[in-house]
Amino acid sequence: MKKRWINYLPDGLAARFTWLLVITLLLANLVVFGAFSLQQTQQDQAAREGQEVERIVALVPALESVAPNIRSRITRNASTRMARVSVTPAPLVVIQASDPRSISLSKRLAEALNGREVRVAIREVSERRSNSHHPLPPRGFNVITLSIALYNEQNTSPNIKTTAWLNVATSGERYKSANTDKGLFLLILGVSLIAVLGVGLLFVRRLTQPLNALAKAAKAAGCGDRSVRLVETGAKEVRDAAQAFNTMQAQIASFDAERTRTLAAVGHDLRTPITSLRIRAEMLDDEARDPMIRTLEEMAVMAEGLMAFARGEGAFEKLELIDLAELLTWLCDNRGVTLDMAVDQTKPLTLMGRQVELTRAFGNLIDNALRYGKEARVSLFCNATDAVITLEDKGPGIPDALLEKVFEPFVRGDNSRSTETGGIGLGLSIAKKVIRAHNGSITLHNLASGGLSVTIKLPKL
Repeated sequence: MKKRWINYLPDGLAARFTWLLVITLLLANLVVFGAFSLQQTQQDQAAREGQEVERIVALVPALESVAPNIRSRITRNASTRMARVSVTPAPLVVIQASDPRSISLSKRLAEALNGREVRVAIREVSERRSNSHHPLPPRGFNVITLSIALYNEQNTSPNIKTTAWLNVATSGERYKSANTDKGLFLLILGVSLIAVLGVGLLFVRRLTQPLNALAKAAKAAGCGDRSVRLVETGAKEVRDAAQAFNTMQAQIASFDAERTRTLAAVGHDLRTPITSLRIRAEMLDDEARDPMIRTLEEMAVMAEGLMAFARGEGAFEKLELIDLAELLTWLCDNRGVTLDMAVDQTKPLTLMGRQVELTRAFGNLIDNALRYGKEARVSLFCNATDAVITLEDKGPGIPDALLEKVFEPFVRGDNSRSTETGGIGLGLSIAKKVIRAHNGSITLHNLASGGLSVTIKLPKL
């Protein structure tokens, strides 16, 4: 599949704008420079032709006023390296050329010489060739050949028969570059680039700052932070986007708060009838009492789970510096779990987070490992950007098809977890929500030797 040209542009908006601005400015300046050079070349060519016309116009009366034997001396003195002047009985230009430049030059000379006959032919040298007798100019030059009728000094009327012809063969550079100060051009180009880029980058910076803020806020919102808001400033489109984001955040926060209140109310209201039913069940015979009490205990666990899930939003807990190694050490010591730390213990491994939320999340994960796997092993190490925590147990694991689903509320790995262990499938859901709210990630995979491994990554300071 062929790549589109847009794929070769930088990723960032500011970088793309800068790249396009530089290319546009360079092309614009080169076009202006080319047009200026062409105009100056044409002006130089016209000036050279004007000088040549003046010289020839002055030469004609001088030749007509002297004897024929002296004319050869005058023509030798008038010849230059780029122009050969001669007087011959027959003209070098037999037929007037029909190209516009030849006709224009012929008319100019005829007008300056009172209408006498002038023939002009201009041809371009297409090959590099020369000989010692008649050197030709290099390729890219024009050879201008003209023949002007000369009369006797006493008979200067155009009606009188011509006695000789003044022939001039000169070369003119057709594609000669204009005498432009390239240093000045580069200076102007540099100044214009710096000025326009400075203004453009300032504009792009002011334009992209709200977009960067929107991207960061959207990322935080995706991690569950409903408190983040955007300042509604800038261009109309940016203000509209910020306003839409703030409205969305407020609506989602309102929905989450309502859901939390509903779950808490349900969990709280279930406790009273469950307790009442348990008291009544205690009065029954043993054969009928035990199954009923087991069912009521399961219902009590569900009610507590609903309340715990409702309390787990953490909306009112402030962010603070947390020593992750110290937190995990405390949790593992309280539960009798082994903790392996491959970190520099002389320096605190700190991150910004909510102490209660993280304690509850890691506590849920360790308790799950102990409940379903009978034992747990926790390890902590760091890479370049994250603190990595792994928890491994010796349990039956989870079917691969359920490794992602178990993070959803009220979902349990029924094929691998016994209902006798309790729980209603909220522990992993709460843990994932807390980890994501701290810009981290959590993944599950089954160990080849048996058991489940949980990997958590949290960005470190």
